[in-house]
Amino acid sequence: MDSLNRHEDYGQEALEEGHLLDDPIAQFQSWLIDAEAAKIYEPNAFVLGTVGTDDQPRSRTVLLKGVDNRGFFFASNFLSRKGEALEHNNKVSGVFGWYSMYRQVLIQGVAEKVGPSESDEYHASRPHDSQVAAWSSNQSSPIASRQALDAQFDQALERFADKDVPRPEFWGGYRIIPSRIEFWKGRSNRMHDRIEYLRTLSPDGSHSAWVIQRLQP
Repeated sequence: MDSLNRHEDYGQEALEEGHLLDDPIAQFQSWLIDAEAAKIYEPNAFVLGTVGTDDQPRSRTVLLKGVDNRGFFFASNFLSRKGEALEHNNKVSGVFGWYSMYRQVLIQGVAEKVGPSESDEYHASRPHDSQVAAWSSNQSSPIASRQALDAQFDQALERFADKDVPRPEFWGGYRIIPSRIEFWKGRSNRMHDRIEYLRTLSPDGSHSAWVIQRLQP
């Protein structure tokens, strides 16, 4: 385990406040494009943190499938451990780690189910077999073997052979509405750059704005 004793220099490329856009969503989109150009594997993958029904933290990797000024969109089985956790407590965190670029984005906010029409639209955009998979797996539930899981999938394939696959009512989209977004850039000597955006409400609560500040590493 040589990695435990490695001390890599992350370089001197700075992340200054003046380098960043006023809107953190637009800034995230810019960094995601950079990660795609750098051939990062699954650049839209992020670690989603939730609090389970037992009040214990849980994390797992999910795929971002949309981002705009409303927030960060992903999809899941509503009856999975993830779905149960979000029903119990919709406060979440997200971590995008583009480590070969010495970049990381951290998100805090709440996750809300999107409307049925938006879930339908995303479901319809998926490959046929991915649509079938949503029907064939009782996500997070125990199963006896891989063979049993494959059999469930084969049965679902047969059920939906040569026909459209409707979206299961127990499957759909969530949107993370962020209240905090942090952009991290690795630097030499562990003196990293950390710039955070905090969402603040106007005194009358009619609109929100982002406050930008630098954090110590």
